[in-house]
Amino acid sequence: MFRSWRMKLKVLLATVTLGVLLCWLYLFVGSLEYGRFLLLPPCLSEQPSRDVEREALASRVRRVEEENQQLRLQLSQAQAEGSDGSPQWGASAEDGDPPGADRSNRTACPKQRMVHKCELLHIAIVCAGHNASRDVVTLVKSILFHRKNPLHFHFITDSVAHRILQTLFQSWMVPSVHVSFYNADDLKPEVSWIPNKHYSGIYGLMKLTLTKALPSNLSKVIVLDTDITFATDIAELWAVFGKFSDKQVIGLVENQSDWYLGNLWKNHKPWPALGRGFNTGVILLLLDRLRRLGWEQMWRLTAERELMSMLSTSLADQDIFNAVIKQDPSLVYRLPCFWNVQLSDHTRSEQCYTELSDLKVIHWNSPKKLRVKNKHVEFFRNLYLTFLEYDGNLLRRELFGCAGLPSAPGHQLQQALEELDEDDPCYDFRQQYLTQHRVHLFFLQYDFLALLNPTDVTLVAQLSMDRLQMLEAICKHWAGPISLALYMSDAEAQQFLRYAQASEVLSARRNVAYHIVYKEGQFYPINLLRNVALANTQTPYVFLTDIDFLPMYGLYEYLRNSIQQLELPQRKAALIVPAFETLHYRLTFPKSKAELLSMLDMGSLYTFRYHVWPKGHAPTDYAKWRTATVPYRVAWQPDFEPYVVVRRDCPRYDQRFVGFGWNKVSHIMELDAQEYELLVLPNAFMIHMPHAPSFDISKFRLSAGYRSCLQTLREEFHQDLSRRYGAAALKYLTAERSL
Repeated sequence: MFRSWRMKLKVLLATVTLGVLLCWLYLFVGSLEYGRFLLLPPCLSEQPSRDVEREALASRVRRVEEENQQLRLQLSQAQAEGSDGSPQWGASAEDGDPPGADRSNRTACPKQRMVHKCELLHIAIVCAGHNASRDVVTLVKSILFHRKNPLHFHFITDSVAHRILQTLFQSWMVPSVHVSFYNADDLKPEVSWIPNKHYSGIYGLMKLTLTKALPSNLSKVIVLDTDITFATDIAELWAVFGKFSDKQVIGLVENQSDWYLGNLWKNHKPWPALGRGFNTGVILLLLDRLRRLGWEQMWRLTAERELMSMLSTSLADQDIFNAVIKQDPSLVYRLPCFWNVQLSDHTRSEQCYTELSDLKVIHWNSPKKLRVKNKHVEFFRNLYLTFLEYDGNLLRRELFGCAGLPSAPGHQLQQALEELDEDDPCYDFRQQYLTQHRVHLFFLQYDFLALLNPTDVTLVAQLSMDRLQMLEAICKHWAGPISLALYMSDAEAQQFLRYAQASEVLSARRNVAYHIVYKEGQFYPINLLRNVALANTQTPYVFLTDIDFLPMYGLYEYLRNSIQQLELPQRKAALIVPAFETLHYRLTFPKSKAELLSMLDMGSLYTFRYHVWPKGHAPTDYAKWRTATVPYRVAWQPDFEPYVVVRRDCPRYDQRFVGFGWNKVSHIMELDAQEYELLVLPNAFMIHMPHAPSFDISKFRLSAGYRSCLQTLREEFHQDLSRRYGAAALKYLTAERSL
C-alpha cells in the first residue's frame, strides 16, 4: 500500500509539473505571436530569444513584480501630492533616454504621473463674431461630455463674442468650469502689421500672442481652434505635457496635407516648414518656457524675415509657427496624429486611424466644414452633429471627490430650490420660476447700430418652434430693428438656424436679433423670454408685442414720428397700439385705418378677444378710436393688457408668471403704479393671426389646480406691489377684490 501511495504521489507531481510547463510554454508562444511577452508591460526591455530559459523568465517576472511595487508606491505618493493641491506631474525622462535626447516620436511609455482627477486644466480659444461664438459651443460640449477634471477656459474675444459667451456661461452654470475673457482689441497691435490672406483675418494670428495675453502665472495651456470636436477626455491630451523634453515647448500634430511640400499646384510657394509642417488647430504650449526663451521676439523676427519674400501669410499663425520650428526643430514635440485628425482638402488623415477607437480629436479645418470630401466624413459628421444637438443641460454634472468651489449664483440657486416645499400645490410653478435657463444671445449675425436715433424703436417679441412661420411676415411688415427670444431645445435651435439661413427674407436682414433660451422645465417661461428680448435691445424705445400679431404696414415710421411729436423723451408714457384679430388664415391685410374699419364693419376683423376676454382690451375704447385723429389718454382698469411702446428702461416683466395667464396684466399694472400715462395712438393698429391653442392655455382651461396656483401667484404679486409702491398700490388690490 505504501508503494502504491508513493506511485500516486509521483504521478500527481509529474502532472502538476507538466501543467506548469505547458502554461509557461503557452505564454511564451503567445508572446512570440503578438510580438511581446504577455506577462510584461509594453515599456520593458526588448524580447529575449526563443530559447530563453525558464529560470530567466521567472527572474524577469520577479523583477516586474518589484517594478509594480515601485509604481504603486509612486502612485500613492502622487495621490498624496494631489491632495494638498501641489502640481500633479511634470516632464519626466523616458526609459533609456539620455538627458536632452529628442524623444518626441517615441512610442515607448514614459514614466509620467497621471493627471489627478481634481487638477485644473487650462484651455485657450480665440473666438470672434457671431458664427465663431456659435461654433465654439459645440467644441465646449464635446469637451464637457468627456471631461473628468475641472476646466478653465481662456477666451480671447472681440466685443460680440464676449457678450455672447459671457451670458452663455453665466446662465449655463456648469460646475467646476471657470471662464476668463481677454480683449482681442488690446492684442491687435501685436499682429496687425502682418498681411494675412486667410479667411480668419486678424483673429487667425492671435495665438501668437498668448504668452502676453494670458496670465503670467499660467505655465501651460491647450490651445484649440473653434472647429474642433473632441472624441475623448481632454485630460489625456493634457497628460502629454509630461512627455516633453527639457527643450520642447510646443506640442503639434504634423500637417496632414501636402501644403508645405509645395506640390499642390504650379508655382505654389508655401512658407518654410519642417517636412510636411505642423497644423496649429491643436497646440500644447509650455508658456513659462516660451517666456524664458523670448517667444515674442522669436516669432516677430522670424515673421519679419520671411515676409520680405513671402509678402503675406496664407495660413495665418500656422505659417509663422512653422517658420520658427523650421529654424529650431528642438522646440516641437510631435503629437500623435490622432490628436488632430484634419478634414481639410487634400488631407491624408485616413492614415491616422485604423479603428474608430483611435480617434481623439477631429478638426474641420476646411472652409467647406461639414461638406468636405472624405471617405469617412459621414461618421465624422454624425459625431459632430451629436454634440451640436446635444442637450447642454445634461452637462451640468458635478465632479464628485473634488473640493471645487461652486459658483456663488449656482450655490444660491441650489439652496433656493432645496428650500421649496415639495408638498406645496404650486411647487411646479415655483420651481419653474427658479429654473436657470441657458441663454445664447445673438444666435445669428446682427449688425449693431453705429449711431442711435433718439426716437428709434425695436419690436420685441418671443416665440417657440411652432411660430416660426410668422417671422417672414413680420419682417415684411416691420422694417426696423427686431429683438426676439426663441424658446427651443438644442436640436430645435439647429433646425431654426437652417430655416433662417435658407430664407431669403430672413437671411437678408441684419437688424433682427435672435436670442435662444434653451428649454428646461414643464412651463413656457413667457416673461423670462420677454425680458431677454427686452434687455438686449439697443434703441431708446421698444414696441412690446407678441409673435402672432402683424403690425400695420408703415408702423415703424409712424411710431418714430409719434415719439417725436408727443415729446416722449420728456414724459413718462406708454403708447398703446390697438389690437384686432382675424379668424381667417388668409387675409388681405388692410393698408390703412379706413380699410380696417371697413373690414371691421363687414365682420372679417374683430377687436382683439372681444368674444373671449373683452376686459383685456376694452379700456382701449375702440368706439373712440374709430373717429380719433389725435392720441387720447385712457385709465388703467383691472385685467387691462394692451400692447405698448415704452422706453427701453421700463419695468421688467414679472417672471413668476409662467405659461398662460396674467403675464402682461401684471406688467401693465406696474407701469400704472409707476405713473405711466396710457396714450392710445389714433392711426396705429395690429392684427392677430389665427393659430392652434398653445399647450399652456389648454392646461389653464382643463386644470383647476393650474387656475388655483395662478390665483395664488396673483395675490403674492399684489403683496409685492404694495411693498414696493405703498399706498398707491392699494387700488389694485381693491379692484381685484371688487371683481
